[in-house]
Amino acid sequence: MPTEELILNKLEGLADAFNGHDVDAVLTFFADDCVMELPQGPEICGSRFEGKAAVRAGVASRFEGLPDVRYDDATHCVVGQQGISRWTISGTTPEGERIAANGCDFYFFDADARVVRKDSYWKIVRKQP
Repeated sequence: MPTEELILNKLEGLADAFNGHDVDAVLTFFADDCVMELPQGPEICGSRFEGKAAVRAGVASRFEGLPDVRYDDATHCVVGQQGISRWTISGTTPEGERIAANGCDFYFFDADARVVRKDSYWKIVRKQP
């Protein structure tokens, strides 16, 4: 079973890879049979990607949807083989809309400290009339 310190290091590395917009670097943290659920999409879980090839497409879609995406003010904690990252996401859509929201990721790790599941959540920010 991976140690808390190892999982914390993985969470920090994941944050760096996402902020570097490096799909290949992000995928080095994932197991082949991984699952990723993004907060927005047509399903109750948002958008679900199963398997490393599909997760690659999901990660790439994040960078396409917010080309300047940043995950700032990240904090991480570990409970057993689960890691939680809390952050503030910001970026600009291709249409020029600027977004910012607090969010978190729940990561589940296998015995080799590879991500087998990533489940993402964002606050819904709506402008008041």
